[in-house]
Amino acid sequence: MAGKSSTKASEHEDAKTGPEHRSPKGTDDVPLRDLLRLPVGERIDLSAYDAAATPGGPRNKAAGRKSNARMGKPLAELQERLWAASTAGDRRRILLVLQGMDTSGKGGTVKHVIGLFNPSGCRIKAFKAPTPSERSHSFLWRIRKALPHPGEIGIFDRSHYEDVLIARVRELVPRAEIEDRYAQINDFEQSLTDDGVTVIKCFLHISYDGQRRRLLRRLDNPHKHWKFDPADIDERARWPAYQEAYEIALHRCSTLCAPWYLVPADRKWYRNWAISRLLLEHLEALDPQYPTADFDVEECRERLLKES
Repeated sequence: MAGKSSTKASEHEDAKTGPEHRSPKGTDDVPLRDLLRLPVGERIDLSAYDAAATPGGPRNKAAGRKSNARMGKPLAELQERLWAASTAGDRRRILLVLQGMDTSGKGGTVKHVIGLFNPSGCRIKAFKAPTPSERSHSFLWRIRKALPHPGEIGIFDRSHYEDVLIARVRELVPRAEIEDRYAQINDFEQSLTDDGVTVIKCFLHISYDGQRRRLLRRLDNPHKHWKFDPADIDERARWPAYQEAYEIALHRCSTLCAPWYLVPADRKWYRNWAISRLLLEHLEALDPQYPTADFDVEECRERLLKES
């Protein structure tokens, strides 16, 4: 039975995209950030979103991987230009926020996305439960310390949203304090964009059955047992509460300056492609430029040519 569960999971994630999961008619030329961006100010019902959909994506896994590989070169060039621009005082940088239920692929996304960039220009932070020292400060204190510097691409595996998600579900702080945090988060993200940070917030939307398949796959593979925690099964009992907490956060904290993008995550290949595509579109919009030389290029060329 264990082997069967792995096979079924593999078949589901690797299957060719059926008609019900392909891009809606007429969306081929629509930027992905328009297709995946959640509406600002509207209440969100996650059950209305298909976690196995592939909006705007390639037609199947093989095409998705090829498309992802083709994005490598332009992404690397744009990253270099972003870093180069920072040496001349350009303060712009990118912060990619990854949120989602366990097994939605936050860590996997980091691995695949970073492979397209120069790691020296990336700042990655995986947020775990806060330490006693961190709990003695404001919930945003540890977040501020991990922000990317000008020219960098920062990636958060979990983020400040844990403080209105798990804190809400497990009632770790009074509900009134949770309510205050939504406004604090919006003010914080506004201050980031005012300072040149492009905030790309991605909710990796996995289904209840999709999570079960991935947990079973971890149990089927001894090399994945280190990633499994029996408490994950208990946590699934809180699924409705987590879905509600996400719906509230996505509604309250999707703003014009820092919108949320809902990325269907049941299909890993689409998830990886979509995150890469979102990064590419945002970097292209920033269009960072190499700085002009602040020295006499021709004079330096002549000096080098005259060397014996």
